Amino acid sequence: MDSIDDPYRFSSATGDVDAEQVHRWLSEQSYWARGRTRAQQDAAIAASRNYGLYEVATGRQVACARVVTDGATFAWLCDVFVDPAHRGRSLGKRLVAGVLDDLGGLPLTRVLLATEDAHGLYERFGFTGLERPSMWMVRRPGATPHRG
Repeated sequence: MDSIDDPYRFSSATGDVDAEQVHRWLSEQSYWARGRTRAQQDAAIAASRNYGLYEVATGRQVACARVVTDGATFAWLCDVFVDPAHRGRSLGKRLVAGVLDDLGGLPLTRVLLATEDAHGLYERFGFTGLERPSMWMVRRPGATPHRG
């Protein structure tokens, strides 16, 4: 995916992740993880497959994504973020392509994601709306179990 003249490199190595920068992006600039603590972010990184794009010249991380998966049937693509200073260079497309290429060797039956504003990006990669959204449910923190 990366070429000699490419100013960015893709990585699937968790050790490459700049956890401080990723936490700052997500907790301060994203709509879905605003206020997430550093401890929560570090735990999420530790329990996930992690991806990034990095400037070749400086090594600085410029984009991130995370996948929560059992590696056999299900994956959730989340925390996809491109540094605002690097947007407009198709880095979101490159990042998602790299993630899906990495997951391609797994026998996954579905990869899910949630987005408020990037449907067009993900549709390019075959993501669609849920066929039967009424069958999906969510449990939020603090939910009280019904006993009866």
